[in-house]
Amino acid sequence: MKKDTFTIGFMLFALFFGAGNLIYPPILGINAGTAYWAAMSGFIITGVGLPILAVTAISFVKNDTRELADRVHPLFGLIFTSIVYLAIAPFFGIPRAATVAYEMSIEPFLAGNSSLALFIFTAIFFILVFLCSINPSKMVDQIGQYLTPILLVAIISLSIGSFITLDTPLVSPNGKYINAPFFTGFMEGYLTMDAIAALAFGIIVVNAFKERGITTRKDLVKSTLKAGAIAGISLIIVYGSLGWIGSKMATYGSFTNGGEILSRAANIIFGNFGTLLLGSIVILACFTTSIGLVVASGEFFSKTTKLPYNWVILTVTIVSFFIANQGLNTIISYSVPVLVFIYPIAIVLILLTFLDKLFGGAKAVYRGVVLLTAAFSLYDGLTAFGFELQAMTKFMEYLPFFPLGLGWVVPAFVGGLIGLFVSKWKS
Repeated sequence: MKKDTFTIGFMLFALFFGAGNLIYPPILGINAGTAYWAAMSGFIITGVGLPILAVTAISFVKNDTRELADRVHPLFGLIFTSIVYLAIAPFFGIPRAATVAYEMSIEPFLAGNSSLALFIFTAIFFILVFLCSINPSKMVDQIGQYLTPILLVAIISLSIGSFITLDTPLVSPNGKYINAPFFTGFMEGYLTMDAIAALAFGIIVVNAFKERGITTRKDLVKSTLKAGAIAGISLIIVYGSLGWIGSKMATYGSFTNGGEILSRAANIIFGNFGTLLLGSIVILACFTTSIGLVVASGEFFSKTTKLPYNWVILTVTIVSFFIANQGLNTIISYSVPVLVFIYPIAIVLILLTFLDKLFGGAKAVYRGVVLLTAAFSLYDGLTAFGFELQAMTKFMEYLPFFPLGLGWVVPAFVGGLIGLFVSKWKS
C-alpha cells in the first residue's frame, strides 16, 4: 500500500504543478528580495496548504465537490461547482497551461511570436491530452509512475545548478512586498488556481484509493492525507527552489513574467541545454496538469449532463484549444478577476467542511458564511475587472484586512455567527 500511496501522492503533485506554479514563484522571489521567506510562507499557505485541505475535504464526502456546495443549497451547488470546473478547465486553467508550455519551450527558439506556431503546438498538445484522458483509471500509473519522476529529476537538476551558479545578493523588496510581504505572498497563491483545482482533483485521488480496495471513510481520509503530504512536501521544495531562483535574478535585468526569469536563469546556468531542460520541465508540468483537469471536468459534466464521457472531454479539449490561441496575456487578464471572486468562496467551503461538527452541519451557517463572503468577494472581482465602485469602496475601506485583499474575512465570520443564531432560534 505504501507504493500506491507514493504513486498517488506523486500523481497529485504532478496534477497541481502546472503553469501557474511555474511562473508565479519566480516573480514572487524577484519582487520580494530580502523579504523572500516571509512572502514565500504566505504563498505556501494558499498555494500548498489550502489545496491539500481541499483534497482532504473531498475525502469526507461520498461523491464530489458539488456535495460540499450542496450544503448551502442544491442550486448553489450546481452553479458554483460548474463555475469552478469551467474556470479551471476549458476557460482558464487548461488554455493557460498550453500557452505557458508554448511560450517557455517553443517560442525561445523562434525568431518572433508566431500565431501559426502556437496553433500547431496547441493542436498537437491537445490531441495528446485528449488521448491520455480517455481512460482515467490508467492516468494514475501514467503520471504517478512515469511522468512525475522525470519532472522531478528535471526540476532538481535546474535547482541544484541555480544554487551553485547564482550567487548574487538579494535586493530590497519592492511594491506591496515592502510593507506586507506575507499577505502579498498569500494573495499571489490564489493565482496558481490550486485550491479550486483541488476541489476537482480530490475525487480523482479518492477514486484511485477506492480502486485499490480502500472504502471506509476513516481509511480514505487517512490515505488521502498521506498522499496529500507527499504532494505538499514536493510542492514546497519546488516552490522554494523556483522562488529562490527568482530572488537571485534581480541583478540580471528586468523581466515581465516568471517565464522570462526562468528562461534566463536556465540559460545562465546550463547554456542552450538549460533552455531545453526548462522546456521539458514546462511541457511535462503543463501536460500532466491539463490531463488531470480534462479528466476531472469530464467526469463532472458527464455525470451532471448525462452525456458520454468521451464526448464531454472532446468538447473540453476543443474549447481549450480555441481559447489557448487567444494568447497568454488575454487568458490571464480575464482569469484574475474570476479567481478573486470564487477563491474566497472555495476557501470558506473547505474550512466549513472541517468545522462541520462544531455547528452540527447547520445549513444556516453555510448560507450565512457563503452569502456574505460572495457579496464582498464579488466587489473584489468587479474592481479587478476594472469597474469603479467608489461608493462601495469608501465602505469597504473600513473593513479589517481590506488593504491586504482579505476584506471578506470578517463578513464571513459575521455570516457564520448570524447563521448559528438562526439555526439555534429555529430549533
